[in-house]
Amino acid sequence: MAMKRVAASALNTLVKRPPNSTLASSSSAAAASASFLLSRDLHASPGSKKIVGVFYKAGEYSEKNPNFMGCVERALGIREWLESQGHKYIVTDDKDGPDAELEKHIPDLHVLITTPFHPAYVTEERIKRAKNLELVLTAGIGSDHIDLKAAAESGLTVAEVTGSNVVSVAEDELMRILILVRNFVPGYLQVINGEWNVAATAYKSYDLEGKTVGTVGAGRIGRLLLQRLKPFNCNLLYHDRIRMDPDLETLTGATFEEDLDKMLPKCDVVVINTPLTEKTRGMFNKEKISKMKKGVLIVNNARGAIMDTQAVVDGCTSGHIGGYSGDVWYPQPAPKDHPWRYIPNHAMTPHVSGTTIDAQLRYAAGVKDMLYRYFKGEDFPTQNYIVKEGELASQYR
Repeated sequence: MAMKRVAASALNTLVKRPPNSTLASSSSAAAASASFLLSRDLHASPGSKKIVGVFYKAGEYSEKNPNFMGCVERALGIREWLESQGHKYIVTDDKDGPDAELEKHIPDLHVLITTPFHPAYVTEERIKRAKNLELVLTAGIGSDHIDLKAAAESGLTVAEVTGSNVVSVAEDELMRILILVRNFVPGYLQVINGEWNVAATAYKSYDLEGKTVGTVGAGRIGRLLLQRLKPFNCNLLYHDRIRMDPDLETLTGATFEEDLDKMLPKCDVVVINTPLTEKTRGMFNKEKISKMKKGVLIVNNARGAIMDTQAVVDGCTSGHIGGYSGDVWYPQPAPKDHPWRYIPNHAMTPHVSGTTIDAQLRYAAGVKDMLYRYFKGEDFPTQNYIVKEGELASQYR
């Protein structure tokens, strides 16, 4: 019962608007550039809305936890609320290909809700056909599954639940670092396979203390990871386009590295914490990986496409990469023949780090809050916008 009350609180608290909630001002609309005179409205047009949610199916697992909100079966827990407001709510996991269920609804949907864990790829072609589409919401963080340039050019609003799963991902990254450093997976597999060979695990098992860990990107997740690593007495480095304030550097114990190519050779562990953009797509190619130490351990919970797929395969096969772990792939879901499934020294999982039950409650509440604001004509929290009035958020420029 206590867990049910937690879920109810998380889902309802955010939609209780304070008396002085600020509505979108007419002066803001007047300030919009002339190029957006024909664009889609920032806020909801009048009338009932068709809202489509794309989530992964949970099947039997949906019944094992009443707070499992991020699946098709519970659909963020907002169906009853939406339908009581007169809106139509369609939910599916079928998102890819010309005969997908999602395709049937593209021409007349008003709002699309999707997630990074089972992304509906919102391409330029889909955007052009979605004549009524006004708003795309990411239940979670990371909206690279959307063609953001096309969204901006068409006047769409794109937003996500910023901060909803940063703790979840940072904790998962710390776990993966320890799994790789301690060479955990081979020992686990021995137990599963009825084997016992201490040497086969111990020969490459190390302490984390004293190792150099560098994060490529020090935004919300990167900073939380650095804070969690500090008690392990590591040498912590970070590379980012913006240097942290001195107080934050003191809090995290991390040293700024302006030149990524100079940081990489220093690191025993490299963690990827940068968003996927046109600048970072394929960023870690054969040349970039060659700059790392032989035997480097890499953790990537950011996006799979930041890595050159074959370069990771080659690096793990040759031993230049001593271990690779993460939960992000390209495309997603990863096909059965994706080469990362079969590389040596990996600790890969499906995309799960940001969809813990706690995170699901937060991003379900965040989506409900933004829908409430959208229906009322209110602005979202500034940090949630990825595309607004033709402008991309700074991290995607």
